[in-house]
Amino acid sequence: MGELINAVILAFVEGLTEFLPVSSSGHMILTNKLLGYTPDDQRIITFEIIIQLAAILAMAIVYRTRIANLLGLSRRTEVIGKLSAAGRRSSRRLNLIHIALGIVPPLLLAFLLRDIIKGDGFNQLPVLFALVAGGVYMWAAEWLVERGKIATVSETLDDLSYRQAFLIGLLQCLSLWPGYSRSGSTIAGGMLVGASYRAAADFSFIMAIPIMAAATGYELLENYKYIQGDNLTFFLVGFVASFLVAWLVIVIFLRYIQRIKLRHFAIYRFLLAALFWIFVM
Repeated sequence: MGELINAVILAFVEGLTEFLPVSSSGHMILTNKLLGYTPDDQRIITFEIIIQLAAILAMAIVYRTRIANLLGLSRRTEVIGKLSAAGRRSSRRLNLIHIALGIVPPLLLAFLLRDIIKGDGFNQLPVLFALVAGGVYMWAAEWLVERGKIATVSETLDDLSYRQAFLIGLLQCLSLWPGYSRSGSTIAGGMLVGASYRAAADFSFIMAIPIMAAATGYELLENYKYIQGDNLTFFLVGFVASFLVAWLVIVIFLRYIQRIKLRHFAIYRFLLAALFWIFVM
């Protein structure tokens, strides 16, 4: 029974933090430490892959209509032609080129640096520094936008240009530093290149689906042998719990996004770094 409770705890942490700009990897390292799991426990490594897949599924369901439109599978055509920030009627629409420009830079760099990331990247000190650095980065991006230093030219997802998508993809490479946060780097990065908070968040979440699917799929091929026997119930409980929590978090975050500032997440990251220093270092 204790193992199933641990499965729910880990799945809850994963679902709660995967898509918020607070670093899921930092939270998982801290939670595993508090629960007594070691970093080289292959069963737990495989479990984390499973609950990440559940979080991806939740994201895909939330954005199912947009994904269907991107793939040309939807009969429903969304109304395009809203007024752009410049007052002109825009005919642009998010398409697969935007997604490719956003995901190729981090995927390519992750492939080239995979041994470094999996080796030294998950050491405790780099993660601690990443939590702080990511918080400063997010707070600075929001401050620049609120002070009018950076103009918001893309209010909606369909207003994003190819240039903006590529620049967000480049800034997303910061998330390869474990503890930095993929959503934090992309949401703040989107705001830095002129996207609104909501447009940057939507683009960040949609890009997460192919990126995380590729990463977790690759890792699952290396660890699938641990999904058997007595572990099945442990994995199933974690999958369901992670899916439900991730779905709820995404829906709530998107509903109240304008009230939740990036600096709030930055302050939380600083507090997490302090806990990290006390309990993990």
